[in-house]
Amino acid sequence: MKINCPLNYTMTLIGTKWKPLVLFHLLEGASRSGVLQKKVPEISNKMFTQTVRELEKDGLISRKVYPVVPPKVEYKLTKRGESLEGILRSLDKWGVEDCKN
Repeated sequence: MKINCPLNYTMTLIGTKWKPLVLFHLLEGASRSGVLQKKVPEISNKMFTQTVRELEKDGLISRKVYPVVPPKVEYKLTKRGESLEGILRSLDKWGVEDCKN
């Protein structure tokens, strides 16, 4: 995908309502699917699935399926996803400060 503006490129990768939240919670480390989804309580099952699939397709998170019953799926940030830590933490800090006002 060729995009002329770097900010536009970044926003195509993380600019939806849910992607930054999922990525932010994965900064804490790998997380099982159900646990991760509960950290974003407003997200529907359909949107959660769509969001993690897109993040995985874009190489920002990885998905590991364990061969157990019941199924266990775990998500974690890739190196590329980890590179967004500064951006995500800055957004969080801005939100904390702005909420004080």
